[in-house]
Amino acid sequence: MNFLAEYNLTGIVISIATFLIIGIFHPMVIKGEYYFGVKCWWVFLIMGIVSITASIAIYHLLWSTLLAVWGASSFWSIGELFEQKKRVKKGWFPKNPKRQ
Repeated sequence: MNFLAEYNLTGIVISIATFLIIGIFHPMVIKGEYYFGVKCWWVFLIMGIVSITASIAIYHLLWSTLLAVWGASSFWSIGELFEQKKRVKKGWFPKNPKRQ
């Protein structure tokens, strides 16, 4: 961690990690809606609450920031899950034929 601070790379690491975290949540929302419907919204809520709470509790700037990004992405995904349901109704994404 001293290496990142010494060479002023913390911001770059945070930006790359933020990009990857958002990239992880995109397929999680799509697959979550496909397999479980919008009933899995509470998983994102719990992830968000735990992540934000941990972000507040942790003093280290890098880890606190990444946990906050994870929490914000979790909360954002709740809305995206319901939007994904609308996108499936419009036919933009496939509907799971096995799910009622």
